Amino acid sequence: MYYIKIMTSSNGSNFPYCVGVLSILNLVAIVDLQLLINVKNQGGDVLQETISSNVSEDAVTLEFQRPDGTLITQLVDFQNEVQILKALVLGEEERGQSQYQVMCFVCHFQKGEFISSDAMSKLRQKNPGAVRVPEEDRGREMLPMDLWVEVGSSASSAISRHIPSLCAEATDATYARESDLELWAAREGGLSTRAALLAAVKRFPPAATPVPRCADITSSVPYSSMPWTKPCICRLEICVGWYPCGLKYCKGGPPGKEGAPAAGANEVGSNGKGPSAGSYRCGIKTCRKCRLFEYYVRQKQLCLWDE
Repeated sequence: MYYIKIMTSSNGSNFPYCVGVLSILNLVAIVDLQLLINVKNQGGDVLQETISSNVSEDAVTLEFQRPDGTLITQLVDFQNEVQILKALVLGEEERGQSQYQVMCFVCHFQKGEFISSDAMSKLRQKNPGAVRVPEEDRGREMLPMDLWVEVGSSASSAISRHIPSLCAEATDATYARESDLELWAAREGGLSTRAALLAAVKRFPPAATPVPRCADITSSVPYSSMPWTKPCICRLEICVGWYPCGLKYCKGGPPGKEGAPAAGANEVGSNGKGPSAGSYRCGIKTCRKCRLFEYYVRQKQLCLWDE
């Protein structure tokens, strides 16, 4: 509930009251849409995804919980060409972990990988209870991360203003790639922007010898003498089982007009380039994609799943 204090000026007008009303109208428009999608993953489990569109901030957020309890959040910041994948992994009490871990992976986002926040805000489900299966599997992308993001500093907002809030619990475990920094700097243009981006990150500590894979440590050392406090290179796979990756266009006019084809008929493409003459938007294309993140951890205890 919001309370508005009405103040009257010397001439009797209620100007501050009007400002308060406008503020509430803006608050109402912040989140434009939230969809609940039932998705069948490759293992046959049915997961529920929540997809939210925020047109005001030009962002889309997708969230779901894996069967093992891991909570995955994907945020796409269209304005800055940034996507953030956040994983909240439950601790293994029997192995000395009493709390959960949070990791954030900040990557360059290529336009056309996800439909726009405006298009997302217009989506509706005719059958909300249906179980969805993606039309296209876009495979697995390997992403070696080589930088930490300074989440505790306001400098991280130079990459995306969403990092400080979304990754607040991952101050020591938010990662990026130098190659993506170069793409963001090139997009903006100018040395000052590149300097701001560099101030938002720091490199992994130098090592006298190559840092081993966490899985290699596990396979080569008896459990009783495991070097839990030794640094290693961890891997974590995040698969988004269903997301709108493109728009479909059909020939003719929208359904309902005389002589127009039924929705989905005479489909002319879904390449993200927009409608051609004599076509209209008639649906979405859906995809699945996995990303395998490889990153430095200060101790093996922070990567128990990679064995």
